[in-house]
Amino acid sequence: MEIRAMIADERLRLADLVDTLTPEQWAHPSLCGEWTVGEVIGHLVAAVAAPRSWLLPAAVRNGFSIHRTNAAIAQRMATRGQDVMARELRANAENPFQPPIVGYGGPFTDLLIHGQDIRRPLGLPHALLPERMRVGLDFLVGGRAVGFTPRKRVAGLRFEAIDLGWSWGSGPVVRGDAEPLMLGLTGRTIVLPELSGDGLPELRRRLGVA
Repeated sequence: MEIRAMIADERLRLADLVDTLTPEQWAHPSLCGEWTVGEVIGHLVAAVAAPRSWLLPAAVRNGFSIHRTNAAIAQRMATRGQDVMARELRANAENPFQPPIVGYGGPFTDLLIHGQDIRRPLGLPHALLPERMRVGLDFLVGGRAVGFTPRKRVAGLRFEAIDLGWSWGSGPVVRGDAEPLMLGLTGRTIVLPELSGDGLPELRRRLGVA
C-alpha cells in the first residue's frame, strides 16, 4: 500500500475511534504537551480542514509563533465537537495535501504518533500495523522529520525495533518494540522505561530526563 492510501486509511481509523469516545475521554489529557485528547484530534483535522481565514488572525494573536498558532487552531477546531471531527476526517481521508520538507511522511507519521498520544492515556489498544510503524521509523531518522525528531537527538546512536527487525544508525544502542521506540524518538519520555540498551542514558540526557 502506498503512503497516500495509508494516510487515508489512518484517518478513517481515527474517525472510527472518535466515534467511540465518551465526553470524559474527549477531555482527558493526552501525551502531547498540555493538549487534551480532543485537541490532539482537532490538530489532526486542522491540517486538512481548518479554514484558511483562521490562520492570519491566530498568528497575529500568538506573536507569529508557529507552535502557539498551531495550538490555538487545534483548540478552536476541537470545539466543533466529536461528530464534526469524525465527519471531517472521513471527508478528507484522501485529501492530497503534502506539506513542504516533510512530504507525505509528515502527516502519515503525525497520525501514528498522535494516535498513540490519544490511545495510551486512555488505556486503549495500540492498533498500529507493523508495516506502517516501519515507514514511520524510516521517516523519523531519514533527515526530513522537521518538527518531529531533531537530528541531534539521533546523532551517534543506533536504534533497533526488536519486533520489526528494523535498525538504523551506529553507536550505542537504544532498543525496544517499534511503538515505544517511535514515541521515544519524538520526545515522549513516558516510554523510556520500555526501552533499553547502552545508548539509553544518552537518549534520556538529550530528552532532558535525569
